[in-house]
Amino acid sequence: MMDQDYFSKRNNYRVYLGSTLFFIYIVISTLVFGPLILLCIICPFKIRYKLANLWVSWLLWVLEKTCGLSYEVEGRENIPNDKPCVVLSKHQSAWETVALRLIFPEQTALLKKSLTWIPIGGWALATLKPIAIDRGNQREALKKLIEQGTKRLKEGLFVIVFPEGTRAAPGEDKKFNAGGAMLAQKSGYPVLPLAHNAGEYWPRYSFLKYPGTIKVKIGPLISVDGKKAKEINAEAEEWIAQAMAEISHS
Repeated sequence: MMDQDYFSKRNNYRVYLGSTLFFIYIVISTLVFGPLILLCIICPFKIRYKLANLWVSWLLWVLEKTCGLSYEVEGRENIPNDKPCVVLSKHQSAWETVALRLIFPEQTALLKKSLTWIPIGGWALATLKPIAIDRGNQREALKKLIEQGTKRLKEGLFVIVFPEGTRAAPGEDKKFNAGGAMLAQKSGYPVLPLAHNAGEYWPRYSFLKYPGTIKVKIGPLISVDGKKAKEINAEAEEWIAQAMAEISHS
């Protein structure tokens, strides 16, 4: 059952004021950190990565202070220490596209190429080894995911994939694309399923952010040995669906 506070706070003036202050901070911080990361293009990747993580750390701190929105993680012990993996994550909000940087070790993510064209912020993102694909050409996109994804995994980076492709509203289930599972199968690296309910507090396409605590749940590693991509995908999708039923308010 959803907490009564969840409903009562939605119309609070703090939601509007906090969301506005947070938006102002996003703009200012982008104008500060974006150029800094771009200036570090000649520096080792680790320096740019640490700058980006500092950006995200402050962003989430400001989010908590202005909007009252924090998060908690269950299942950190499932994150492997000795090797990277392919993370298949639920996709409901913009929140997870930044917050997962602080939950997992060094990582990259599968994303739309057009995001790297956004002035300053997108340009900075392009220096962080993203796997940027053109969704209009699915065959080429899958080839790029497998080739670059395998390369990044061998470099020791976790690869974050949102198999639903686009953000789904809370309570909405979208069919999982097989790209992330195919990367795991072809590369031989295991899969880590992840569920969260960020969309209940930071809704897709919404300016407003609501107070509360986002619940993140990380599942056990899924071995890919002897499995086809379809089996890997189904196993991850089933675990995520069950976890979502446990943490969702809707």
